[in-house]
Amino acid sequence: MEKIELIEIGVKDYQDAWDFQQKLHQGIIDIKLANRKRENKEKNPNYFIFTEHPHVYTLGKSGDISNLLLNEAQLNEKGIQFMKTNRGGDITYHGPGQIVGYPILNLEDFSPDIHLYMRNLEEVIIRTLSEYGLKGSRSEGETGVWLDVGTPFARKICAMGVRTSRWVTMHGFALNVNVNLGYFDHIIPCGIKGKAVTSLEAELNSKISMDEVKSKILNHFSNIFDIAFIPAQTPLSL
Repeated sequence: MEKIELIEIGVKDYQDAWDFQQKLHQGIIDIKLANRKRENKEKNPNYFIFTEHPHVYTLGKSGDISNLLLNEAQLNEKGIQFMKTNRGGDITYHGPGQIVGYPILNLEDFSPDIHLYMRNLEEVIIRTLSEYGLKGSRSEGETGVWLDVGTPFARKICAMGVRTSRWVTMHGFALNVNVNLGYFDHIIPCGIKGKAVTSLEAELNSKISMDEVKSKILNHFSNIFDIAFIPAQTPLSL
């Protein structure tokens, strides 16, 4: 059973969290490259970061800027950042009340299969939602987790986008818990027209404990990936 360092960094600007991810990501790659020349291999760490971001729209590397419906002046007026990032996927929103998870994993410690990794991430969220009486589903050709797939009322509750290099992952998922859904009105979420976005709060008509949801996510992640979470061993410098 692999061990993963659990790192909670609280509310962080997207750029700061991205820089931190890249530092951990590169550290794993450096160990893997050095191990090619070592007789006694060094065990690389794996990480799972929980965070929450101030209001920000992020555009994936293959995203279409036209899916952002505000200009720079309007973004400034509303206090929303905009960033282009190197993850997969199109445009999404991050903000208060949303749980963001960034697994930084060497997939060669698990299964070097990106498709399987994404489906497993979705399964973590699907099982978490089921504990609240919600039936999460996958939508063919659309990464993430949805409710009422195949009906006119399909709505997305969790966005996902990752990047991998030398089988090491970064970025991850954003689950809408108590988020203000009005911020999604200023984008075409994930570049998919005509589909709504929802949250646990909206579905259950009640504020939900963020810590409770995190605990459920970690439990299902542990079971699906066959891992044990341990407290952060890595010195934190954000």
